[in-house]
Amino acid sequence: MSLSRHQDPIVAIATAPGRGAVGIVRASGRDLQPLVDALIGAPLAPRQARYGAFKTADGEAIDHGLALYFPAPHSYTGEAVLELQAHGGPVVLQLLLARCLEAGSAMGLRLAEPGEFTLRAYLNDKLDLAQAEAVADLIDASTEAAARSASRSLGGAFSKEIEALAERIVNLRMLVEATLDFPEEEIDFLEKADARGKLRQVVSQLEAVQSQARQGALLREGLRVVLAGQPNVGKSSLLNALAGAELAIVTPIAGTTRDRVSETIQIQGVPVHVTDTAGLRDAADASDEVERIGVARSWESIASADAVLFLHDLTRLQHPDYQTAETRIAQRLSQVDRSRLIQVYNKADASPEAAAAAQAHSGGVGTVLTLSAHTGQGLEALRQMLLERAGWQAAPEGVFIARSRHVQALARAREHLGWAAEHAAVADAALDLFAEELRLAHQALQEITGRFSADDLLGEIFTRFCIGK
Repeated sequence: MSLSRHQDPIVAIATAPGRGAVGIVRASGRDLQPLVDALIGAPLAPRQARYGAFKTADGEAIDHGLALYFPAPHSYTGEAVLELQAHGGPVVLQLLLARCLEAGSAMGLRLAEPGEFTLRAYLNDKLDLAQAEAVADLIDASTEAAARSASRSLGGAFSKEIEALAERIVNLRMLVEATLDFPEEEIDFLEKADARGKLRQVVSQLEAVQSQARQGALLREGLRVVLAGQPNVGKSSLLNALAGAELAIVTPIAGTTRDRVSETIQIQGVPVHVTDTAGLRDAADASDEVERIGVARSWESIASADAVLFLHDLTRLQHPDYQTAETRIAQRLSQVDRSRLIQVYNKADASPEAAAAAQAHSGGVGTVLTLSAHTGQGLEALRQMLLERAGWQAAPEGVFIARSRHVQALARAREHLGWAAEHAAVADAALDLFAEELRLAHQALQEITGRFSADDLLGEIFTRFCIGK
């Protein structure tokens, strides 16, 4: 997205593709009066809906609907905004969009790029960068908790926390740099200004925000869980049990699942993306090329998962062929970080000594859990284990939505504050290095709200929005 074009008037369909009762075409620019005259043929009072015909160049009606005009700066983008609410058929909206582009050609009206309306809101100081991202997060929210958290971020809760942190760092920077500017005062800055104490307070506040941001990032991005194991250990049954629906085909035939089957479920409001994979076995044992491809995809999913549930069949632990295959899979899974691996022993309802058998078989590798996908025994323990593995805590109402880049920026700020603390801890403190680390921490925080952002970062963020937003 080119920021050099943000002065152009723009237009786009603002509602989702498909048929609906109402569809909206939205335009934004410095002066939209020629567009109003061409389509409406009558003046529009600010922020008052007017019902009438949307006209072609020949004066014929494309459709009848509501027109709303928001003069600058009292609009979403901070520019003049015109919204045309018509019937939500795709042909009608395309005709209306084409008419807008035709009528606005003389003024340079063009089709909006993805996210350009919200980009203009950011550039015109209607939203900061964290709030702008929360718009997309609210639209994309897959759980109620995620939607509530995104709404809090859109309302400025996250930004206020960041600005409060930044202000405290700025105040500390002022004290340090004032001392650097006037060394002849010979003031023992660290002692008299309690710089170390102020820094500890900032670090404590930052760590609290980090914790909230990590929870918010989990609400937004969710946890990727892969069900892995030999054919017929109950992976598809477990997926169905967790989802509460018959999503995957379950049969006694080995190799029923031949490709990845994914579903997003909720656990305490946290989206969990569960992937059922083809049963793991040697390529030579696969029934055909389709199953061999499915097994290869299974290993790809395992490599990128946040948590891997290695399923075992408690009723077959003593079978030599089954045990040989288990050993081969375990050897390959040894490359997976142990913190991501959960050993799940299924069919506990058919094995009276399930817990003892599971402990003996696991050899103490990874976390061990016994359950029955058939009866539901142990499912709640598995859900809690997944939340713990993700680092989730009971979400207070104050959690705000956050993205990976926010978490990373907070981590960088915390790292720089740690270096600042080290410089301040020595007897003959290096105040210039102390000040520089504070500046870098401040800069990292400003990246979150967009006070300091490279143009390429803005392009990356806003091009992920839908067109019309």
